[in-house]
Amino acid sequence: MTASPTTTAAQGRRNLAQFDVANRVFFRLYQSSNLMHKVGTRFIANFGATTQQWAVIGALARPKALADGMTVKELLEFLLVSRQNLSPVLDRLEERGWIERVKDPADGRSRRIGLTPVGQQIWAQMLASIEDFYVEALGDFTVEDQVMLYRLLDRLKLNLARL
Repeated sequence: MTASPTTTAAQGRRNLAQFDVANRVFFRLYQSSNLMHKVGTRFIANFGATTQQWAVIGALARPKALADGMTVKELLEFLLVSRQNLSPVLDRLEERGWIERVKDPADGRSRRIGLTPVGQQIWAQMLASIEDFYVEALGDFTVEDQVMLYRLLDRLKLNLARL
């Protein structure tokens, strides 16, 4: 049994409408991501850091990472970035004395990356600027809005990870 031309036309319009909404969603995410980097960098500019460096330092400042450090592989998986993008960021942070790479006691062939005392101090100082950024960026979002946005973005991330 084939669909009638009316049904097919209606499905085509619905699919076109769905495509248009999806296209707008992904374009808005692209724009928001670019703005997040551009504006976020302004908030931490006095530290001479980028949002990419902020993300790495933030990952390494989490309690478990602060205690044990992270391997490059763990950082790649956590940040969802490529090795080509992460390596120069790590090099710059190491040159500044904010991170260090040490041999993994459990596997001498591997290195663990951790914040240095200077890196921990910088992170502690950056937190006020980061909080200001969050407050201004999410100013007209209720806590419920923020939780809903987080959940929706998390669902999207999971869907994308399955592709």
